[in-house]
Amino acid sequence: MPHPPRKILHVDMDAFYASVEQRDDPSLRGKPVVVAWRGARSVVCAASYEARKFGVRSAMPAVRAERLCPQAIFVPPDFVRYKAVSRQVREIFARHTDLIEPLSLDEAYLDVTVTKTELPSATATAEAIRAAIREETDLTASAGVAPNKFLAKIASDWRKPDGLFVIRPHQVAAFLAPLKVGKLPGVGKVMEAKLTDMDVHTVGDLRALGQAVLEQRFGQWGRRLYELSMGIDEHPVSPDRLTLQVSAEDTFEKDLTLDQLEPHIRRLAEKTWAAHQREALGGRIARTVVLKLKTADFHTLTRSVTPSVRPRSVEELADLACAMRERVQRDEGELYRLVGVGLSGFVEQESFLAQGDLFDLESEG
Repeated sequence: MPHPPRKILHVDMDAFYASVEQRDDPSLRGKPVVVAWRGARSVVCAASYEARKFGVRSAMPAVRAERLCPQAIFVPPDFVRYKAVSRQVREIFARHTDLIEPLSLDEAYLDVTVTKTELPSATATAEAIRAAIREETDLTASAGVAPNKFLAKIASDWRKPDGLFVIRPHQVAAFLAPLKVGKLPGVGKVMEAKLTDMDVHTVGDLRALGQAVLEQRFGQWGRRLYELSMGIDEHPVSPDRLTLQVSAEDTFEKDLTLDQLEPHIRRLAEKTWAAHQREALGGRIARTVVLKLKTADFHTLTRSVTPSVRPRSVEELADLACAMRERVQRDEGELYRLVGVGLSGFVEQESFLAQGDLFDLESEG
């Protein structure tokens, strides 16, 4: 039997990093602020709404942002401060529900089907959270209220900045129908182009094709597309989302060859190992080593290995990551602009160690 409709919030801080900078430095208020290090390899971490009017967006190369908005004020990011504010905001969430799924420092899903307060509705809860954020942090947040996660995320963007939008269960079908298919989660530019070739431009067009046609064309993903077009999403808010990977990466000032990457790989391995040790304190260890490379022409390559004996020190991790360069089949003299080192394949430490003697015997044999 289908469960009763959930009441889900998606709360998203407005231009979070840039807003913190403007709050803490009154001289920046009302001005185009770009949170980024200057330099040819830097990317924009955040842009104030004044900068966004010029087309500046997060993840954009900083040099392009400077071309679009020459009068922009560049501020280097200060993640210590941003994390402190994020903790304040999550404490506000926790007054209302324990079902909180953080997505990043500045956004989270909340299940407020049942709350810790006596507020009469999910809308009232969203309003109370936004008011507390404004009062206690001097920042603004936008929120979406809906029966599921993907609709709540769409709704939170509907009246940004400092807005609240509610999609009630009986409104879902009509709300979705005119939206561009690119608004659906998982529908990127490639999939949107494929759907356009099928004369599908809106969610209503997608819904009209029917589940059978979509499954025939796209398999299980077609079924998921149809469910999304109907506003169906059964994914619960997961407050205990497990870490899938820890990693560190770096973009170079000057492109390097594979042979020149070793000192950078070893430096990044130290950061990744430190993050892994924090997970290990919680009883989880990783078995798979990942090497990520980005070429000078922006092609991304990844290589991974799951050794029979997991890396037990930062030196072993660095050695494995360096060795994986031999598995990169590229033209001689190929240059790279980025390298990353990661650990994935997390398992519970107790269950893994219980099998340790077996692994050791197999390796000896």
